[in-house]
Amino acid sequence: MKLFYIGIIKNESKPAVELAVEKDLSSYSRFTRNNSLSSPLQNPHLLLHPTIPSSTNLPPLPPYSYAEFMTLFSKTVAERTRPGQRQDIEEQDYTFHAYARSEGICGLIISDKDYPALVAHQLLSKIVDEFLSQHPQASFAAPSTQANSLSFPALKEYLAKYQDPGQADSIMKIQRELDETKIVLHKTIESVLERGESINMLVEKSNDLSSQSRMFYTQVCV
Repeated sequence: MKLFYIGIIKNESKPAVELAVEKDLSSYSRFTRNNSLSSPLQNPHLLLHPTIPSSTNLPPLPPYSYAEFMTLFSKTVAERTRPGQRQDIEEQDYTFHAYARSEGICGLIISDKDYPALVAHQLLSKIVDEFLSQHPQASFAAPSTQANSLSFPALKEYLAKYQDPGQADSIMKIQRELDETKIVLHKTIESVLERGESINMLVEKSNDLSSQSRMFYTQVCV
């Protein structure tokens, strides 16, 4: 089980803005070094496009490109999560866990498919509450709010600590009211897109991707 991304995203308007985020790129670094796709976790290309067979021999991609695609897809999911809504979007070997609040933010976690959804959402409740206690809505309400402009160092600690979902026992005892039936499940990212949208269109329009990342996506996924 693995957590790759944990973040707080301002989602009350488009484009969404990452206010605070931590990413674990260690799996992608290993892939870049050995170019192995022998296990699902070692196939990060699936994050870029779900139709790539896991046995496909693909060129390595720098870890920063995976980080860019994490940002793109996380913001995409956050923009499509309504206030008060919890949803999980499965994408091959990955799951995007999202929880939006009426204050105009969305907590988001990317995990592998084996990470317990209920634990992920307990953690989302915790980090969103803590973030808002430190940064009231007025601190990020301005349209000019910049990405990663608000300090929230606890994310780094939580990303490391909750790699082991057993660490969530304490917060689960406190927040027993959360029920898995309250979490809306989608099988692909494309299923949450608006009519007429596609991942290809999102990549083409995104300002989060470097030219190298966009070129790689075009060569491999289109």
